[in-house]
Order: sequence, then C-alpha cells, then structure tokens
Amino acid sequence: MQIWVDADACPRVIKDILYRAAEKRRILLILVANQPLRTPPSPFIRTIQVAAGFDVADDRIAADLHPGDLVITADVPLAAAVIERQGHALDPRGHLYTADSIGERLMMRNVLDELRGVGVETGGPPPISQSDRQRFANSLDAFLARQRNSSQG
Repeated sequence: MQIWVDADACPRVIKDILYRAAEKRRILLILVANQPLRTPPSPFIRTIQVAAGFDVADDRIAADLHPGDLVITADVPLAAAVIERQGHALDPRGHLYTADSIGERLMMRNVLDELRGVGVETGGPPPISQSDRQRFANSLDAFLARQRNSSQG
C-alpha cells in the first residue's frame, strides 16, 4: 500500500502529519502537485510534479494508484475515482470517503458548483482547526492500523 497526496491544496500541517506517518510506518508517501514541493529527505517520501492545468494532478493519481492505496484529498470527484478503482480516500479533515457516502458528497458538490455558476456566494471551507488536525491524525492512524492488521491476518 502507498499513500498518495493531492498536494496542491493539502494544508502544510496535514503534510507534516503524513511525513511523520510515512517515516514511522515505513510507507511510501507520494505527493503530486503542479509546482515544486519541498519535503523532508526520506526514502519513504517522493514527489511528482505534473503540468499545470485543471485536474492534471488528480488524473495522475487516479491513473497510477493501485487497489488498496490511500489517497489524501478534499477533491470529491477524485475521491469518487479512487473508490471506483478500489482505493481508499481520506479528506484533510479526517473523514474517510466510502462507497456509501461518495454519491451524496458528489451531489452536494455539484449543487454548490451550480449555485456558484449562477453567482451565489457559497464561501469556502473554514481553515483547518486543531480538532481537524487531531481527527485527521487519528483517522490516519486507525486506517493504517487496520491495513497492517488485515495484511498480517
């Protein structure tokens, strides 16, 4: 299993949690972005720089992930593609996307896009809070523990 990160929009504090997890668990962490990234030196951390453009990083992640890989993203269509390819997706606030929840999340995203398209100000998500960081770290640890236990059993 590898961890992929939709890194252009991933908050730095979440990347820091991921860097520590990759080192501690010796799991390959791949950050995909359309700009150069600075990461700690590690045999477990890699970056892929893609061309600038709409969904280029998302398309690269979706194309390269393997079943069982984990993708960190707030992008609902990417999460849907990951689930379709039998991967797992976790948002930077610690919520695991599931086959049961992704349809509703896509529908809500599309409604908000339509509202923005006709000029309604929908606002963006609030900044990542301390409780969001904690929820993300706990969700990541729980996910990785489940994966380790299932691969050992």
